[in-house]
Amino acid sequence: MTPVSAAIEPRKRIALVAHDNKKQDLLEWAVYNRELLAKHELCATGTTGKLLEDALGTPIEKLQSGPLGGDLQIGAKIAEGKIDFVIFFWDPLEAQPHDPDVKALIRIAVVWNIPVACNRASADFMISSPLMSSAYKRRLPDYQAHLERFQAPSGD
Repeated sequence: MTPVSAAIEPRKRIALVAHDNKKQDLLEWAVYNRELLAKHELCATGTTGKLLEDALGTPIEKLQSGPLGGDLQIGAKIAEGKIDFVIFFWDPLEAQPHDPDVKALIRIAVVWNIPVACNRASADFMISSPLMSSAYKRRLPDYQAHLERFQAPSGD
């Protein structure tokens, strides 16, 4: 069986998220990488999006705040094939009221083989990759057996 892939264009659709204690870190990183980010389509959860839009001077699609559903909105966009890359500066030392949503977002990114940078170092490595400015064929997992798991076998 030939693996199925999805084309990711040179202009990526990037989701940006940061917990409160990591917003400043994401802002500094984004300002440093302003020229690279401006070449892509950006969306972000509520407060983070507003802060980034002001700091970068570039339009950002702003979704709900993370605890109000923004993480889930990004997850839905991933499932719909509308996000190519996630940068999520999350705070592993602070309890989050929407922790199940955070885990769901990371999980759905892994399910659909979406690159995720969870800290500054991984974001640096990923954004500086030659793949960020070129087309890429992302391999899609084959979930056919999962989708058909309750279907009666043919011939019965």
